[in-house]
Amino acid sequence: SADGEVKPGDILVAPFTDPSWTPLFLNAAAVVVETGSYLSHAGTVARELGIPCVVDASGLLDVVTEGQSLHVDATKGTVLILADENEDEAEEALLT
Repeated sequence: SADGEVKPGDILVAPFTDPSWTPLFLNAAAVVVETGSYLSHAGTVARELGIPCVVDASGLLDVVTEGQSLHVDATKGTVLILADENEDEAEEALLT
């Protein structure tokens, strides 16, 4: 959110994370970062908390804006921007 708070159910979208970001993971439904690997901070903390995480999503912050609905599939490593009017239809694939 604009105030830097992650509310329950929010998806944390970031350029990267480090240990100072850990409190933001607690309410996140999922985490997506532009830089990192599954052995990086984001991947490790998300795994420990049991939340989906997609890493190395290069260019993510260029296309995602605050308030958009996303579908994060950590198994496939995909992030979809969902259409506003019908969240069941993916508007744009960010990662495949």
